[in-house]
Amino acid sequence: MKLSDDTLDLIEQLRSLGESFCIATIVRTKHATSAKPGAKAVVTEDGELHGFLGGGCVTGAIKKQALQALETQQPVMIRIKPKDEVIAPVDTDGTTLHKSSCPSGGTVEVFLEPMKATRRLIILGSSPIARTLIDIAATIGYRTIVGAPGDNADHMKGADEFHDDFASAAALAGPQDAIILSTQGKRDREALRAALASKAGYLGMVASRHKFAKLSEDFSGDPHLNSRLGDIHAPAGLDIKAVEPEEIALSIIAQVVARRRARQAETAAPPDTKIAARKS
Repeated sequence: MKLSDDTLDLIEQLRSLGESFCIATIVRTKHATSAKPGAKAVVTEDGELHGFLGGGCVTGAIKKQALQALETQQPVMIRIKPKDEVIAPVDTDGTTLHKSSCPSGGTVEVFLEPMKATRRLIILGSSPIARTLIDIAATIGYRTIVGAPGDNADHMKGADEFHDDFASAAALAGPQDAIILSTQGKRDREALRAALASKAGYLGMVASRHKFAKLSEDFSGDPHLNSRLGDIHAPAGLDIKAVEPEEIALSIIAQVVARRRARQAETAAPPDTKIAARKS
């Protein structure tokens, strides 16, 4: 299999997993370069470059700029030139410049295209609130995944994916995803265990503080699960004095969005601002 085929396979794999990544494509070269126009690579969120776009004298700049593109979600063209030819951060045509120390003296132009992960909302349970969550989440671009033992997909119409158990649905969650427990008396502990074992960035449970406290006692003997109990919002949702299932579902989605935006703002903030925010 050619290297280009490997890169395309990786793109499909990352898309299926719902992960963000950046596609880097060489569009033009000048003088001697090891990679040629049309070469593609993928930069993942951990800063790793998968594929071949040249030596370390160009890949460092590509990885740095690709991660920035992932943060801003804006495509960008960069030009990597010999260091003695770079006298400004931006070229005369507006292209961002990066210095290269490669002895070959070649110039490479790379187009960076960030691919944003589809946000996922994993709903455990099939209560009226759970069904309403599917409808609201879909309108703002979330992929909805339901885990509901003892039920069927027809009962949770509109969900993008259905599992007849809690564990397999919760296991799909990553740091950018949210899990909502809306079991409301139907196998609450089983659902809570699955949520605590997940990697979800947001955990919320439709339950009173008293009920959640009682359920939490069952996990005091498991250090890993117990350590995540403090991450759960219970009751889930912003306090908008919600009463009806539709209102409660709306308050939950609002809290999920608010937490995600807060994390994005912290990531984009200058380092000293982040430190101050953590101390406050």
